[in-house]
Amino acid sequence: MDNLSHSLVGLALGELADRALPAEPDPQRARTRRRVLLATGLLSSNFPDLDLFLTPLLAEPLGYLMHHRGHTHTLLYALPQVALLLALLWLLWPGARRLLAGSAAARRGVLAASVAGMLLHLAMDALNVYGLHPFHPLDARWLYGDMVFIIEPVFWCSFGVALAMLAPGGRPRRVLLVLLAAAPVLFTLQGFLQWGSLLGLGLLGGAVALAARLRGAAAGLLAALAASLGFVGVQAVAGNEARAQVRAAQLRLDPGSRILDLPLSAFPSNPLCWAFATVSDDGRKGSYAVRLGVLSLAPGLNPVAHCPARFGGGAAGPAALAWNAHTGGSLAQLRALQRDNCHFDAWLRFARVPYLAGGIATDVRYSRPGEANFSSLPYAERAGQPCPAPLPRWGRPRADLLGLEPD
Repeated sequence: MDNLSHSLVGLALGELADRALPAEPDPQRARTRRRVLLATGLLSSNFPDLDLFLTPLLAEPLGYLMHHRGHTHTLLYALPQVALLLALLWLLWPGARRLLAGSAAARRGVLAASVAGMLLHLAMDALNVYGLHPFHPLDARWLYGDMVFIIEPVFWCSFGVALAMLAPGGRPRRVLLVLLAAAPVLFTLQGFLQWGSLLGLGLLGGAVALAARLRGAAAGLLAALAASLGFVGVQAVAGNEARAQVRAAQLRLDPGSRILDLPLSAFPSNPLCWAFATVSDDGRKGSYAVRLGVLSLAPGLNPVAHCPARFGGGAAGPAALAWNAHTGGSLAQLRALQRDNCHFDAWLRFARVPYLAGGIATDVRYSRPGEANFSSLPYAERAGQPCPAPLPRWGRPRADLLGLEPD
């Protein structure tokens, strides 16, 4: 997920932790505890993304592909991150050190918030099509949620509004609420959101604000949590239905193929529109195929033509499904390239939907075939260069196409 969502969730975590603990008898200590818990929630919810400092260890794009959502996004390495965060709070914040030395409740709260923040980061990142491998080194395979867009305004409008209602009344609160409202409006005008999604976000923010106003700040935070969990649940159900419909459409289109994977990418704040890819092989022909498209789960209400064109929608007509691209290649050539080009082999430890053209490999989860994105690797020009190292041994998402056992 985006770091704004992580930050808002972390701040909400810190606020709820402070309210759940017994009150501190000293007002100054109580104020310090709240600040420390807010900082702990904020930092722990962003700490795993410090892996971005590791990306220079390999040449682009492999540095980013191999190290972002890498070791710091595993359950094993969450433990030293918690220890590092607690050590930094203790060493760099004298007020926090005095508080923790004298308050058992504060110590419990800070430890719980730091662990929960790390776990929430992993859980939120697991929701989208990018994936992560949280159980490494026991299991190096990538796991994908395929249900929530990687930048999701629902989290902004739920937790953001709940936190804004905690601001002092008057101008600071109004400024925060206006900023929170302006972002979805801007995204809608730019074609990233449908007007119906904007309306839904407005109703969501209004409901959270009303809960906070009528029942208190804690009620607003809990309403934001309930709304976010409900949204994820709706996306999970809608994603399962979308996958079933795409699978059926693919088999009608190509009855002899074997579908190996069906990555789904949700549209932001929109459970009806889904971008998808299918990866299939045909053993009789010795080939593999990749197809991209967009699906609407309610074509009578919201045909594919109405899905935001920024993410592949906008196809003409009232159809429920539009196929946008079809590509593929020879299994023998793909396997030979994996054996002979160590740069390409390293790239295959990330790529889920490979597209090869002109000596460049691109994962087309993030763009149409022929368009470069952050995953594009010029493997042909690197063929004679030293192999990339050190290389994390993540599982190859397309081991099935390569004829290899899963890592």
